Amino acid sequence: MSDVDARELDRMLQAAFDASTKIYQERGFQRRIGFGKRPALVSVDLANAWTRPGNPFTCDQEKMDNEIIPGMQRLLEACRRHGHPVIHITTAYEITDMDAEFTDMGLWHRKIPIDVVNIEDKDLWAIDSRIAPIKGEHVLMKKRASAFHGTPLAGILRSAGVDTILVTGVTATACVRTTICDGLGEGFRTIAPRECIGDRVPGAVAWNLYDIDAKFADVESVDTCVAYLDRVGNRSVA
Repeated sequence: MSDVDARELDRMLQAAFDASTKIYQERGFQRRIGFGKRPALVSVDLANAWTRPGNPFTCDQEKMDNEIIPGMQRLLEACRRHGHPVIHITTAYEITDMDAEFTDMGLWHRKIPIDVVNIEDKDLWAIDSRIAPIKGEHVLMKKRASAFHGTPLAGILRSAGVDTILVTGVTATACVRTTICDGLGEGFRTIAPRECIGDRVPGAVAWNLYDIDAKFADVESVDTCVAYLDRVGNRSVA
């Protein structure tokens, strides 16, 4: 996409946001859920198949290298300073034969090429080395879009007393969005760090973050999230 096309897309999206905001505010949407007292960072699919070039799942590389990874590094540093829980989520499949009668892909491969993320190729589903997990951080593997679907994520969070989740990763249109929706449904305060959520389709991040902020989570800057992680690490947040 050229710079001219990108600017025109941004202009059109802003016009849509302005019109939608009027409707939402008139009807009582766009409320704030706020930060809680015990946060955790939930990083969705920031594995090599999504973060590095050359895969069908590869996301916008400019945003990945210049915004998402640096932003994640800042969030991870803040969590590690204060011992806030970190859960890395990835996706891979054991049986990727599209004609198999019994497969962990379910029917999702009828829509998207999940068959390329084979569990035997560990490098594909390994968390990006730039934000690699350290000792004490969980790595969970999911099979569906939401990081809560069929995983022990909710139990891990509750056992740690977590009431707030900062959800990062890819993609805004699918796995991040469904994780945020399920997180709210599970009773967690949901926060979406703006610079740490990506996609592969132009305009998808902006539209989804706008809509998520209206209905399912508070979209906040990385600066705000880091300040919160530092603050709650030192004292209770009312």
